[in-house]
Amino acid sequence: MKPSKRALPFDSSGYYFLGLLALAIAGFWPSYFAKFFDGTADFSFYFHFHVFFAVLWIAMLIAQPILIRQKKFELHRKIGKLSYFVVPLIFISIILLAHSTLKGPKENVGLELWIPFKDLLIFAVGYGIAIRYRKAMAIHARGMIVAGIVLIEPALVRLILYLFFPDAGFAPEGYMGTILTVYALLIGLIVYERKQKVGRWVFPLTLGLYLFVHSVLIFQIRVPGWQAFAAWFADLPLT
Repeated sequence: MKPSKRALPFDSSGYYFLGLLALAIAGFWPSYFAKFFDGTADFSFYFHFHVFFAVLWIAMLIAQPILIRQKKFELHRKIGKLSYFVVPLIFISIILLAHSTLKGPKENVGLELWIPFKDLLIFAVGYGIAIRYRKAMAIHARGMIVAGIVLIEPALVRLILYLFFPDAGFAPEGYMGTILTVYALLIGLIVYERKQKVGRWVFPLTLGLYLFVHSVLIFQIRVPGWQAFAAWFADLPLT
């Protein structure tokens, strides 16, 4: 059988991002959303700030390809320009939330800070590609997909832990299951479009980045200067 030369149906990706929204709600339901119903919601402003802009970003990911599919190009461009304000606020929300939740001995702060910053790195690469190639639809769309894929891990790991390891607090098996799911998705995308001539480098690059950031986390590899940066960041009077 000849490999398919079909391109990914980018204009249908909004419907898949609806699944991402459902995953985010399910994953964060026990630890966040449900607490508003049982009266135990005692989160800081930084949590709400982050959740608001994360949900707004997913809503934009859903809307944009649907608008393209419906040929509403002007509205698509306006929402695209709105991302120039939303994305910096997402960055700020992650930075403030990460700072507000740092705790424990200073020798562990580097590893603790790596968890949110690795997601920030991949999000920045995906969005950066999308903006750099905003006039090349095939590459632009792949960048936006990467900026959506990065949201899978935080939601899925919580959902797996809640469903299969409810009393464990944290289970390495749950985290490894999440990582392998993300890898399987990226490998599937790479294989599907391996015959494409434009933009097929985006998903291999993303997989390489994931392998790097997860290796640092799992094998506790010391990145030069990171521990010093993390200690400096923790001491900043941000939150």
